[in-house]
Amino acid sequence: MELSAPGLLLRPWREADAPAVLEAWRDPAIAQWNPQGDPLDLDAALRWLRWRADWSSGGHVSLAAADPTDPEVLLGSVSLHRIHAGDASIGYWTVAAARGRGVATAAVVRLTEWAFADRGLERIELCHAVANAASCRVAERAGFRAEGTLRQSHRYGDGRRYDEHLHARLATD
Repeated sequence: MELSAPGLLLRPWREADAPAVLEAWRDPAIAQWNPQGDPLDLDAALRWLRWRADWSSGGHVSLAAADPTDPEVLLGSVSLHRIHAGDASIGYWTVAAARGRGVATAAVVRLTEWAFADRGLERIELCHAVANAASCRVAERAGFRAEGTLRQSHRYGDGRRYDEHLHARLATD
């Protein structure tokens, strides 16, 4: 399955993405908000890619965000998690070169549209650390309404628990 939006291609993960994923994981901005296991090496990236590419459990959908003019160029990741009973959570990251271009917002919007239209989801939540202002802007620009603050609800890449903002979109929004 591939989804497109202006300036963006959402495509299945490929094992050839492993070096780019490993490089992304080493980016301090991604490492801060996306905890990774040890060690951070090519084998770990390949395991992660295989897990992300396997949707057979029905519990997640994960796509690579790529440049539509050169689909081998990885811009980021967007995924639906905890898909159950019409609900899901969405997560994303972008490589440094793609930041500030609207890639994360476009990826979140496009995957959300697909999930409502093709998967029949009714509600998608987006949580981010309160300290992650860029993710708050993505949520707002993607039409996810703020619903509240979850106190110390998630342990992030630095090992600390952070308060999170909870945003959500409904299929009826």
